[in-house]
Amino acid sequence: MIRMLLLLLLLLHSTAAGRPPPAATPRLKLAFPELRARHGLHLFVLERSCCYEALLLDEERGRLFVGAQNHLLSLALDDISQRERKIYWPAPVEWREECNWAGKDITAECMNFMKILHPYNRTHLYACGTGAFHPVCAFVEAGQNAEVSPPTAQPWPPAPAARLPPILTPLQEPVFKLDPQHIEDGKGKSPYDPQHAAASVLVGEELYSGVATDLMGRDFTIFRSLGQRPSIRTEQHDSRWLNEPKFVAVFWVPESEDPDDDKIYFFFRETAVERQQGLGKTSFARIGQICRNDVGGQRSLVNKWTTFLKARLVCAVPGPDGADTHFDELRDVFLLQTRDKRNPLVYTVFSTSSSIFQGSAICVYTMADIRRAFLGPFAHKEGPNYQWVSYQGRVPYPRPGMCPSKTFGTFGSTKDFPDEVIQFARHHPLMYNPVLPHGQRPLFLQAAMPYTFTRIAVDRVTAADGHYDVLFIGTDVGTVLKVVSVPKESWNHMEPLLLEELQVFQDASPITSLQISSKRQQLYAGSATALAQLPLHRCSAYGKACAECCLARDPYCAWDGTACTRYVPNTKRRFRRQDVRNGDPNVLCSEDPRRGSVPQKQLYGVEGSTAFLECIPKSLQAHVFWTYQRTQDDPQREVQMDERVVQTERGVLLRSVQRADTGLYLCHATEHGFTQLLLQLSLEVIGARQAVGTAPDGDLQLAAGASSRKVWYQDFLQLVERPPLGAADRVCQRLWTRGRPLPPPRAQAGPPGHGQDKEPHRARRRRTHEGPRAERGPRSASPW
Repeated sequence: MIRMLLLLLLLLHSTAAGRPPPAATPRLKLAFPELRARHGLHLFVLERSCCYEALLLDEERGRLFVGAQNHLLSLALDDISQRERKIYWPAPVEWREECNWAGKDITAECMNFMKILHPYNRTHLYACGTGAFHPVCAFVEAGQNAEVSPPTAQPWPPAPAARLPPILTPLQEPVFKLDPQHIEDGKGKSPYDPQHAAASVLVGEELYSGVATDLMGRDFTIFRSLGQRPSIRTEQHDSRWLNEPKFVAVFWVPESEDPDDDKIYFFFRETAVERQQGLGKTSFARIGQICRNDVGGQRSLVNKWTTFLKARLVCAVPGPDGADTHFDELRDVFLLQTRDKRNPLVYTVFSTSSSIFQGSAICVYTMADIRRAFLGPFAHKEGPNYQWVSYQGRVPYPRPGMCPSKTFGTFGSTKDFPDEVIQFARHHPLMYNPVLPHGQRPLFLQAAMPYTFTRIAVDRVTAADGHYDVLFIGTDVGTVLKVVSVPKESWNHMEPLLLEELQVFQDASPITSLQISSKRQQLYAGSATALAQLPLHRCSAYGKACAECCLARDPYCAWDGTACTRYVPNTKRRFRRQDVRNGDPNVLCSEDPRRGSVPQKQLYGVEGSTAFLECIPKSLQAHVFWTYQRTQDDPQREVQMDERVVQTERGVLLRSVQRADTGLYLCHATEHGFTQLLLQLSLEVIGARQAVGTAPDGDLQLAAGASSRKVWYQDFLQLVERPPLGAADRVCQRLWTRGRPLPPPRAQAGPPGHGQDKEPHRARRRRTHEGPRAERGPRSASPW
């Protein structure tokens, strides 16, 4: 009980100390029907299938390869709903029956769910699936067949990509087929359970994967397979190496010009072994490294990694007294390549496991900070309470974690490492210093929102004033957030701008995969129910004015003099305007010929009734306020809100219109320090006795008057109950009354307290319609 109270107090203190900022509002929010009808959203759904998790984008072939339940798909990048090709690859019947006998659901779990999909060379892909709890892998031919001559025979397994020249020509027909004669065991490559995630990367001929290698999902390993070298893995059943990990992503990053220094980086989350005693299980995000040329030890760690190290990834909001709010659940990783292939940017998605604080965050890490953590002190357990401290003893040479190469002497292989190096690496896989994000805090976060971040894809865009990283973030409610990172004071201090929130899946199913095609300017998103394709930009949706396009600050878009259109570098246009960093329309839109032109509307209201002044800005981030003028020459005065004048998200509601409300209403929007006039609305009030124009002079009076006590539809009845009779109307009226004289017209009602007819409205209506009929007696034969 005391431990639970301490945990609760710690969490409350952490949340209060490092409280995140309020959630950001998207500038533009587009629903699924609008995206489908106006903005090029395409969907692909395969009958009797699901779970579009594995996406492989091939710009050269112009295809999107997809792994789903019992199927492999090849879709056109330009339109995924057209020209699809598919391979039906179910699990054998005996595997499905065995899966069912083991207590699994034969309709939901005993299928072949595709988990791994990589390019192997220019003619083949490598795919793996769960195979109804029997992991299975195969090579898929996805090259091109010439129409004139048959393809040349390829060796099996096919040679890696570096050994084959390009074979693409305009006269070739795409091929997409699986060779059933070359299906192999997928253990150590694909998980058994479709609910388990797997992460892998194919480098040359070798597959590096993080996966559970047993049916029960307890033996987790980092495994190398395929290729010419023997398979190698992490130490088995050692919580210091891996402790209930959930693998997220794997990447190959070169370390130097020497390929022997190349490393593979694994991103995962696991139960922390260095957690505080008595606080229960704590999840930490990790980054692990291994050398590509690691072949294991000679006498110890045989066929085991000798260069494996791991460090903690921290994504937290710093608190004023050192107590941070941590985002501890690593969800996704995207490696953004830069001009230096050795130093990409690492974009990560985090969420929280706390029941007290809910939120998601995006943190960015540099390879320099990651390498610095692996060159720092090792974590070591010592003391009477076995506390984790920084290791202060002598570290053997060569330093554990270093790759055998010319950089570090004469060691040609990890088998040549001294025994003390191997033993030290075996007992000290954890680094003491964590990896902190760039800027020491998350780049973008959302707290207390009805969704959680799930996936991320990043596109580096060239704009008129520099390069910007545009983030596309998938959520668990089927939406995609579009965020651009801009410098605030300098390029070292970045500020995120939430541009769009897009509902790409109508059923709000979580987004499980994201891919970007920069060449075709398209985004591809997968979920359990469908696959979606969407353009990266919707410039026309920002508005038809230069100021609206400029305030959007979208690096994909610019004002070309007449419309907000796609910005293309290295093209000369006289009127093209773009400034993502500042977005100041006063500077960019001074030459706009339509500057100052404002839409005008006329609105009529009936005295005593309600009137709604509608004004909806394009941007949800804009602050709207109203001003009022009695005439065009009068000064503008801001409309004050009270019980009768209510401001809503769509405009202003006048709950009881007065004749003094007549005038010109102007709707203004303020955004990013810029104010623009959106609408001029002229309100004309129809009075009880006469037309508009006899209201007393004076300022705008927004207090309820005497006429507000009238029934709201009374003025309408006065206007439409007895209109002027034409010739045909008089003939029809005579026929209806059978020659009886028409009743005299009743006196016109004035404002309450000033008119001659003061009887209640219902009685007056009853006398008007029922009285003549009673005088006529019962209706007899009608001429109609």
